Amino acid sequence: MATKRKITTADKKPAPRPDLIGGHTLSMYVNNEPGVLMRICQVFARRAYNIDSLVVSQGRDPRFSRLTLGISGDPAGLSQIIMQCTKLIDVIHCFEHMPQDAVVRELAMIKVMVKGGEKRTEVLQIVEHFGGKTVDLTESSIIVRIEGASDKVDAAMRLLVTYDIVETVRTGKVVMARGEGIT
Repeated sequence: MATKRKITTADKKPAPRPDLIGGHTLSMYVNNEPGVLMRICQVFARRAYNIDSLVVSQGRDPRFSRLTLGISGDPAGLSQIIMQCTKLIDVIHCFEHMPQDAVVRELAMIKVMVKGGEKRTEVLQIVEHFGGKTVDLTESSIIVRIEGASDKVDAAMRLLVTYDIVETVRTGKVVMARGEGIT
């Protein structure tokens, strides 16, 4: 009888394409209507941009939603994408946020199998170092929460990958402009 193959984060990922540059964060304020997200995604697809993370939530006014997109693609096309998104009838505004002008955070939950006391202690030390929290603890597994800047979450995951990670869930970037800037 064939056994089911467990997929883990240690599985091979596709090699990054050298022509694509990551690290752009866009925020949009849009009408809270069906189909808006689809029209926005089509703009990115036509320009061969990848949406790496997407967070959508209703704004303070329920007629509007806020989108935060982590994207990667050819940097030469980014200004064109921003202009095209801004022209969409349902988009109120679209901005790229630079790290020095905005607060950007992510949250990740990571489930690690730890069947020995020594492994459990090592995982807990890594989590503590990154200011994370244990959100579930059993005899055989730990679910931890790491939150902060994307590079902090990435660094924690790089250290934890040496253990038996069975599942990860990331929220994607959320962003807010510093000071009096508009998000």
